[in-house]
Amino acid sequence: MTAVSKPPTNMNASEHLRLFIAIRIPDAVKDEVEIAQRELRALVPERAARWAGREQFHLTLKFLGDVEAQRFESLAEAVRSVAREFAPLRLRAEGIGFFPNAQCPRVVWVGIRDAEERLERLQRAIEQGVRAFTREEPERAFAGHVTLGRFKGIRRAEAERLAALAATAGGRFFGEWMAGEVQIMRSELLPQGARHMLMVEAPLS
Repeated sequence: MTAVSKPPTNMNASEHLRLFIAIRIPDAVKDEVEIAQRELRALVPERAARWAGREQFHLTLKFLGDVEAQRFESLAEAVRSVAREFAPLRLRAEGIGFFPNAQCPRVVWVGIRDAEERLERLQRAIEQGVRAFTREEPERAFAGHVTLGRFKGIRRAEAERLAALAATAGGRFFGEWMAGEVQIMRSELLPQGARHMLMVEAPLS
């Protein structure tokens, strides 16, 4: 069954929804990811990092940006159409890494992989299926991950401490699960940070 939260009826046709497509992370996996995040937080001062909240832990397949509210249902059907072509995925969360690299970290993440290597094919199919709804460029190289935090003005010694922890946790396992749907999420930018709202669940079948 597909759950839908339609755009508010008082929205004008010219208004936009800030959207992305993602796979949900189970609570048990989030629990383990939060433990690692706390360990990382202890290594850098708060001024150098912006940490993701638990409710922001998800596997992003495609960030769409602003989509016209009147096109939402067409977008939802495009995502459902792609999802119907894929069976559920067995995913595992493991390892800690950085973008662009450990020497100059801007983002710290936990990796998400699937044993059958179908996740990347799903991501490419989603990207193709929604290309008419976004101006965002396609991913050059998709790497499944959950973002834990973003760094700004991080010092060399701090980066070295983070890299040392990540190196010892290279094979750290956070959990495994069957992903049975993809979700269209709305992101609202608020003074206290981004708030995410589920708009559609499209089952993998």
